[in-house]
Amino acid sequence: MTFFRAARHPLPVPRRREPGPTTRTSVDDKESPGRREEEPRGAYRLSDPVVAERFMALEALGHNSSDVIVVLNHGGFVVYGNPVAQQFFELSAEEGVGTDALGLIHPDDHDRVLQGFVGLMERPGGSIRESLRVVTPSGLEKELELVATNSFDNPAIGGVLVNGQDVTQRNRDQAELVSLAERFRVAFAENMAPMTFTDLEDRIIDVNDAMCEMVGYAREELVGRDSTTFTYVEDVGITEESHRRALAGTAPQTRYVKRYRRKDGRVITVEVSRATAVGPDGAPQYFVFSERDITEERKMTAELSKRALHDPLTGLANRSLFEDRLDQAHARARRHGGFGAVLLIDLDDFKGVNDTYGHVIGDELLAAIADRLRRVARSTDTLCRFGGDEFLVLVEEIASADQARVIAERVLEEMVAPFSLRGTTFVQRASIGVAIFDPSAEDVSTLVQSADIALYEAKRQGRGRAVVFTPSMHQEAVSRFTLAQDLSLAVERGEMSMAFQPIIDLANGEVVGYESLMRWHHPERGAVPPDVFIPLAEQSNLIYDLGAFALRAAAEGMTRLPRTDGYPPYVTVNLSARQFHDRNLPQLVAGALRHHDVAPHRLLLEITESVALEDITESLAIIEELTNLGVGIALDDFGTGFSSLSYLVQLRPRAIKIDQSFVRPAAPSPQSDAILELILLLGRKLGVMMIAEGIETPAQYNRLRGVNCRYGQGFLWSPAVRLDEVEDLIARLGESPPIDHSRRRRGRMSERHVVDE
Repeated sequence: MTFFRAARHPLPVPRRREPGPTTRTSVDDKESPGRREEEPRGAYRLSDPVVAERFMALEALGHNSSDVIVVLNHGGFVVYGNPVAQQFFELSAEEGVGTDALGLIHPDDHDRVLQGFVGLMERPGGSIRESLRVVTPSGLEKELELVATNSFDNPAIGGVLVNGQDVTQRNRDQAELVSLAERFRVAFAENMAPMTFTDLEDRIIDVNDAMCEMVGYAREELVGRDSTTFTYVEDVGITEESHRRALAGTAPQTRYVKRYRRKDGRVITVEVSRATAVGPDGAPQYFVFSERDITEERKMTAELSKRALHDPLTGLANRSLFEDRLDQAHARARRHGGFGAVLLIDLDDFKGVNDTYGHVIGDELLAAIADRLRRVARSTDTLCRFGGDEFLVLVEEIASADQARVIAERVLEEMVAPFSLRGTTFVQRASIGVAIFDPSAEDVSTLVQSADIALYEAKRQGRGRAVVFTPSMHQEAVSRFTLAQDLSLAVERGEMSMAFQPIIDLANGEVVGYESLMRWHHPERGAVPPDVFIPLAEQSNLIYDLGAFALRAAAEGMTRLPRTDGYPPYVTVNLSARQFHDRNLPQLVAGALRHHDVAPHRLLLEITESVALEDITESLAIIEELTNLGVGIALDDFGTGFSSLSYLVQLRPRAIKIDQSFVRPAAPSPQSDAILELILLLGRKLGVMMIAEGIETPAQYNRLRGVNCRYGQGFLWSPAVRLDEVEDLIARLGESPPIDHSRRRRGRMSERHVVDE
């Protein structure tokens, strides 16, 4: 539908202005008193045959045209618009006819367009070209390029014929192209990354400043030349292959590394990213290169690669390199025969060095140990720092397992010699696990694990030794793992309990206290010895759960243990190193005592000398907290450690338990008696309760009484018994004591050690 319909718009044809009361036909008629307001402005009266013929001609012209076609009268009002015009201006046929064309134009273009049209009206048959913006009723801004022709003298038109094209999208595309080109120019010229344009023949079209700086050439020295100007001669083929693949369409984009020779002769390594620009037909037009100098990065990578295969502290191989060497050694053994071995070396008690002297000294000692291992190792062996204080040695081309054992023993001998660091002498022992492989071995990936199992056995046997792995050790390791899993649930399942061994006043045979000892009754294995499950617990956090259970059970036991001569007995509880150094220990102790309403002075916590001296400062702080609670400390296995006697004063133990090696020496002699007597004298002078452990025979009892030992415990009286068996034990000891105390003295052991509740 056009902007007018004949039946609804019967208005006069525009014509030259004549005086009289006629309808307005031009801008000059605005004030004409004869204007008929009821007739729309500027339309044709189709009752006139000439007008009808003109309308038909315009319809034929505009209906099938893809251009915007509009006819304006003298007043600038629309008298005709084709369907394309309707769509462009967003005006229906009814809305379009009589519309002031100037009102459709963007306000900023009014003056320019009006001036052009005024000039056109004075030139019959003349034309003008205009570009203008249009604001549609929906608010869209469009752009129109048009040719306006003064066709008032043309009977078929009778007005200004406007023939235009919607160039909105074209102009936007052009603007975007201009913007894109500017952005690309800025991205190229001002990019910090070196960039190069070349044609398909590798001739340089342009380079940016960053590229010039990287290769040391000025732009004028590069444009028009090819990239061989700065490409390292041996890498020219890389560029040629890249171009070939790009032109073949197999790699329009790619990345590669090559070397450039700068103008000053220095060779650099560059990472090149190449993109191929294509034309409308998809054919390659030119290449765009973005380069990055990775010379220092490559050097660092090489250094890191070296470090990735070696331990930075000792310079020995790391795990990754060791595993690779092990695979190679295994392959050689299969091809040529022969044996090989893996030695896993663990430094005994190395943690004490770090804790006492700090990690700096500890690291220096590790480096010194690595140097000593280098002296022992053969040129064909591979040394590895496995981690922390562990080392691996890969031994190749040995004749038998015995030879591997000999090498391990040589390592142990080398470790015996002391180390001197910063004026301090260190004696560092080691334990070694050995795993053997031979030509029949299908897999060596578990060798380190096997060596670790053998190492565990070496430590279990007393440390400072080498043990060769056997298949039975693996079964034992599996058994330990299974047992550890069961142990994690033992407390919850009610499988743990405490047994109590009496502590005797040797002067009169009275029970004055008990040592509480943990027992585990496994539902399938039966009684599991403490020396089996305690080390398992020590290897995990289970030791804390067991420790908490021991404190609770001991406190409960103190409420049920029978009194002796009316006095409540004390109870000792053994603590491992990890339990004692747990900062929550005082709270756990206080909670257990409070829950069972037990006097704190009745509880003694047993620790060994070595545990107390692991960190003497921390130990003293913990002991002070426990002492403030009223709880006492007992030093267990006294005489077997290497502590200074001065520490006894600082530790302030309430009791000292003399190790059974002094109670029943392998070869009793006056000298051993003298040592025992000196220990007892020391205790008395310090006001400490001295308890002898492991008394099994009357002869041992008599020997202890002969040197004035007051308290003891051992199988001579009883092993540890269940809590519900204690009363029967007391009765049995009263009826048939193992020692006849004919001059038995009844009473308390000492006001110092037992206090009324």
